[in-house]
Amino acid sequence: MFISLEGIDGSGKSTQARLLADRLGAEGRKVVLTREPGGSPGAEAIRRLLVEGAPDRWSPETEILLFNAARRDHLERLILPALDRGAWVVSDRFADSTRVYQGATRGDLRGLVDGLHDLVIGREPDLTVVIDMDPEIALRRGLARGSGEDRFEEFGLPFQQKLRTGFLRLAQDFPDRIRVIDGMAPADVVAERVWALM
Repeated sequence: MFISLEGIDGSGKSTQARLLADRLGAEGRKVVLTREPGGSPGAEAIRRLLVEGAPDRWSPETEILLFNAARRDHLERLILPALDRGAWVVSDRFADSTRVYQGATRGDLRGLVDGLHDLVIGREPDLTVVIDMDPEIALRRGLARGSGEDRFEEFGLPFQQKLRTGFLRLAQDFPDRIRVIDGMAPADVVAERVWALM
C-alpha cells in the first residue's frame, strides 16, 4: 500500500509516519518511509527552496510548479520502484498538501493544482490519514522545533487555521481515501488510531 499522512504544521504527522512505518516493519513487511517535499536527491534539493527563506519568497503558482517537480522526481525514483518491489510506502505528506497549501489557502488555485497533478503525477495514495489538531497548539509545536524549515509556520495562526479547514474539506471531497484522526491525544494513542485504519 501507499499511505500518506497529512495535517497542518506541527500536528505530529512526521512522528506518526515514523511510528506507522516502524510497526509495519515489525510485522515483517517491507517498508519505505519517505517525506515531501523530498524523498529523493532531486526532490530534497527542491525542498530547501520551498521550506527555507522568507514567507513571500515564492508566489503560490511558483510553489505549485516546484512542488510538482519535486513530487515527480520522488515518484519516479522512490515511490513507484518501492511499490513495484512489493514494499509499503509511508509518506509524510503527498499531493494533498499542495491541494490545501497552494490550492485553497494561498489563492483559489485548486484547478491548477489538480490539472498539473493529473498531467505529471497521476497517482494518489491508497490511504491518506489526516492528523487533525488545534492550530494554535500545532503552531507553537512547529515553531518550537527551530528546524530552520519554518517558512510556512511564519505565515502565522490565521494561515494554520485556514490549512486545518482545507484538510477537513479535502477529507469530505475524498471520503473513500482520506480518514481524519484526532491528533490531540498522546502520540501513542494517536498511533493506535492510525493503526486501526490498516
